[in-house]
Amino acid sequence: MRRLRPALLTAFMLVASLLHAEDVVRLGNLKLAHFGAISYIKKIAPQCGIKVEERLFAKGPDIMQAMIAGELDVGASASEAAISGRANGVPIVVVAGFARGGARLVGRSDLTLNSIESLKSRKVGVTRGGIQEVLLAAELAQHHLTWSDQPGKDVQVIYLAYPDLNQALMQKNVDAIMQSEPYSSQAIAQGWGKEIMKPYDTPIGEPVRTLVMTEAFYARRPLAQKFMQCFVRATKAFIDNPKLAESYVTGTLFKHQLTPAEFRAAMANSPYSYDITPEHLQRTADTMFKYGIGKMRAPPVARDFVKTDLLESAKHTLGIQP
Repeated sequence: MRRLRPALLTAFMLVASLLHAEDVVRLGNLKLAHFGAISYIKKIAPQCGIKVEERLFAKGPDIMQAMIAGELDVGASASEAAISGRANGVPIVVVAGFARGGARLVGRSDLTLNSIESLKSRKVGVTRGGIQEVLLAAELAQHHLTWSDQPGKDVQVIYLAYPDLNQALMQKNVDAIMQSEPYSSQAIAQGWGKEIMKPYDTPIGEPVRTLVMTEAFYARRPLAQKFMQCFVRATKAFIDNPKLAESYVTGTLFKHQLTPAEFRAAMANSPYSYDITPEHLQRTADTMFKYGIGKMRAPPVARDFVKTDLLESAKHTLGIQP
């Protein structure tokens, strides 16, 4: 058998390396209970013929920055990050919705807070730029309350990261928090928080978390389709087998810092899903623009960047009914 010439061997190895690199998908995710199925994709990725490299971020806008920098192919975030990213020129498309709800207004258990109106003259914590801030603004406006991060308005908003919100509520530095899951369920389970409401009665309704791809990755159809099929398989596995979801999220994602009971309470308020519509994203974008969240010159047109063809193909292949 003749040996390959050095130049030919080098070229062969380069081509093989490039082909192998094509199968790697760089995924940005958040450490939240309803983001668990997204994280599970990397676990089953070899069965889908791909390798997924997951990076965890503090909040959705951080994922958008990593996508701008070319560090990610796919990202999971609440819809506000995708909307503000697209409005500010990030070349992304929304390809699926992977969870619904996931927000809760929680008050201190030692206070009598039972409505939005009861927040008047109170301090309310929220994560800046998150979907919870959008929902808080929509609820306050709907009940004719003013707000600012400075004293002088009906409600003083205190901006903190998700885990820090719980600490602030527990230490009585704020009176209420608009919080994500599973942190809101943990606050209630541990006794120092109580539910005021689930904020789903605004024009946004239940917020839908978005799976986004860069336009460049979306254009790599065979690989993008493989990833989408893996997303659908991971989500279906969690929907069909809640015990699998519970074990993976509490043990692998949260390293047992989240109890099974807290996980179940969180998921009762943020079920896994597949779908998203341009109409829902447009209502969210219009609400964000109305209240100045996301620093947009104008709300983007959702129909221009919501692309669910890969999702529909994957669902059809795997026999999932609309």
